[in-house]
Amino acid sequence: MSGTLFLCATPIGNLEDITLRVIRTLKEADLIAAEDTRNSIRLLNHFDIHTPMTSYHEYNKIEKGRQLVERLLEGKNIALITDAGTPGISDPGEELVKMCLEAGITVTSLPGPCACITALTISGLPTRRFAFEAFLPSEKKERRRILEELERETRTIILYEAPHRLVKTLEELLEILGDRRMTLCRELTKKHEEGFASTLSQVLELYRQKEPLGECVLVIEGKDRREILAEEREAWEDISIEEHVKLYEEKGSPRKEAMKLAARDRGMTRRDIYQYLLGK
Repeated sequence: MSGTLFLCATPIGNLEDITLRVIRTLKEADLIAAEDTRNSIRLLNHFDIHTPMTSYHEYNKIEKGRQLVERLLEGKNIALITDAGTPGISDPGEELVKMCLEAGITVTSLPGPCACITALTISGLPTRRFAFEAFLPSEKKERRRILEELERETRTIILYEAPHRLVKTLEELLEILGDRRMTLCRELTKKHEEGFASTLSQVLELYRQKEPLGECVLVIEGKDRREILAEEREAWEDISIEEHVKLYEEKGSPRKEAMKLAARDRGMTRRDIYQYLLGK
């Protein structure tokens, strides 16, 4: 039988946040695959864990991933850890999980610290629905495209950012999303943890004057759905009712359904649309 891949969540700051189950699993596993062995050795030493360790990171994730899958197929149990937080969230663990599942290997996740959820829960913003974007891409066109998509996002938005890029990112967010409520979280679970609830413009002004320290999580208010509906209704005013209905018919909707959709967009009833078209 093949072994199991254990996704072991490790502390994002406070070592006391590690679970007893993770400690036991790290001790019992045949091998620990770590994003940065130099960083992880301090964690293992702290908890007196002496399991062999190997590196698994963004730059070797394909070749090393194949090697790890072979070990798992031989019956070895492997624990995967990242520098901090839950493996598979915005890190190469995602690729290893995919490879294991394709090979029929059991994967199990041991719950624990996760920066995006920790920040969301202290943000004071809606938590029922949220969009996690992790780090924005560095390539300008792709970055702009994603920011423009987020402009119409109604769910709470969560982003990661490095301190040296924070001001630039806040400037772009303010330009494209407009001034919204947001909470900036820094040094989560550490001694100087901060959850600064304010607005995009005020947070930007603060960090133009004060150098940000530590990895940042930005939790941003989603766009008010009423604004989107108002914008859509304004856009529909530029075309006739006939064109509006035809637009949905060309997309494959039956006549009655097209009328219903056009009525919804315009804040009318289907009967209103029907009577209007009948009069034409």
